[in-house]
Amino acid sequence: MLLFRNIFAGLGLLLLATSAWSAPNLRPVRVGLPHVIMDRQYILVEEWRLYLQAKLHRPVEFVIRRKDSDTMDQLRLENLDFAWISDYPYLRLKRQQPYIRLVAVPLYQGKPYFRSYLIVPAADDQTTSISQLKGMVFAYVDPYSTGGYVHPRHELWMAGEDPRRHFSKTFFTWSNRTVIEAVAQGLADGGAVDGFVWDSLAKTRPDLTGQTRVFANSTEYGVAPFIANRAVSGGDFRAMRRALLGMAKDPEASQLLTRLNLDGFVPGKAKLYEYLAKMLRDMDEE
Repeated sequence: MLLFRNIFAGLGLLLLATSAWSAPNLRPVRVGLPHVIMDRQYILVEEWRLYLQAKLHRPVEFVIRRKDSDTMDQLRLENLDFAWISDYPYLRLKRQQPYIRLVAVPLYQGKPYFRSYLIVPAADDQTTSISQLKGMVFAYVDPYSTGGYVHPRHELWMAGEDPRRHFSKTFFTWSNRTVIEAVAQGLADGGAVDGFVWDSLAKTRPDLTGQTRVFANSTEYGVAPFIANRAVSGGDFRAMRRALLGMAKDPEASQLLTRLNLDGFVPGKAKLYEYLAKMLRDMDEE
């Protein structure tokens, strides 16, 4: 764990150090990214930063926080200009700061949606429902994660179970990958993760995902959006949107998208998040 923290801190310094720009009077564009990207491809993060920097003609700094709540706080304080953030935090921010703007949403397998996966250890070939995990240990990602928290709790609520009492113990790991690791290592009897992350890891770390089994998946939810702070100028907003929407048609950027396991970005619509809003209303957790 200490080694991981040292690597993480070192990479953070690298990202900031390499963001030097030949025109020092230009204020950097600060972009919050999800921690899951750090879990997968460190070099890719830097390549993407340089790509956006070239397209925006401005220095770009990536800010990566372990928790969604940290990114939300930075957006509220206007310390971030843009952020790629989960759908649940987006809804919360939209209610609290109506001027938060949707820039674009990524396409996964050709659609702006993802699913939640419920997983158990690979040796468990009996579990087919989250109800069967009653009295066991369950791992969540983050209290602001749709796939890794809201969905499994809503499943229990729909089954007439109390999510607060169904399991003997629950804990947060603060990343999808560590939920998978916890289940694979037997630290949890089950867990919930973003299907996009599990699928991506299945390509790069089949040795890890192979130690787990997906026993159920959710309906489709609107994918994590790329948003702008209310203080971002119209010019910066349009420039970032052009850069993201143009990635699929750019030979260099299309390779980045492939490594991100994405097909591109498209303009987002609020209706993508209507079902999540309904789930939250169902459980009085808006």
